[in-house]
Amino acid sequence: MPMLEVNNIHTYYGNIHALQDVSVFVDKGEIVTIIGANGAGKSTLLKTISGLVRARRGAIKLADQDITHLKPHEIVMRKMVQVPEGRRIFGQLTVSENLDMGAFTCRDAQLKKNNLDHIFALFPRLHERRKQVAGTLSGGEQQMLAMGRAMMTNPDVLLMDEPSMGLAPVLVDSIFDTVVRLNEAGATILLVEQNAAMALQVASRGYVLQTGTIILADTADNLAKNETVRQAYLGE
Repeated sequence: MPMLEVNNIHTYYGNIHALQDVSVFVDKGEIVTIIGANGAGKSTLLKTISGLVRARRGAIKLADQDITHLKPHEIVMRKMVQVPEGRRIFGQLTVSENLDMGAFTCRDAQLKKNNLDHIFALFPRLHERRKQVAGTLSGGEQQMLAMGRAMMTNPDVLLMDEPSMGLAPVLVDSIFDTVVRLNEAGATILLVEQNAAMALQVASRGYVLQTGTIILADTADNLAKNETVRQAYLGE
């Protein structure tokens, strides 16, 4: 049974038909990636799944429970969390305060402490800078913080939107290594990423989204070998 199912979603911005009959699924423990050009609808898909944008038609299920009409905070309570494009940290708060904001659904003090210890083990740099104002962190450190903030909810499913965006090439490998480590720690991940080559290296399966429509769905290995994908998204 899939952990996350998106069935025949149609999403609009006014009269613009942004997502057209989109269906994807993610099994428990998988990393699945959505690749596509700018404007293809990748971020809209994640926003629709997380309740920030409403689908006009179609259904979304999390662990076989319909979440199509839930509010974003209700979806977070169901243990699915989005790491947003552009990180969206609270720049005037410290690292520790940002992580506390991520734990707003947690009423168990011991679980909150365990989650924090786990995040500091994954990201020792955040522990070193826990008292630092988040807006003064480097881009890579801010991305770590955005991931850590999401992990404070102890999520079953992570929606990750362009985690490598705006980072120096030397940091990109580190961020994707962290994606794998989060998955190995138990998170099921739906990854939106413009860096198709890296995304296909860490994912087990993938979908290609083009102008709001899924045009290809296959294993990551097969997509990486697909001539259309190689020419359009891998720069070959």
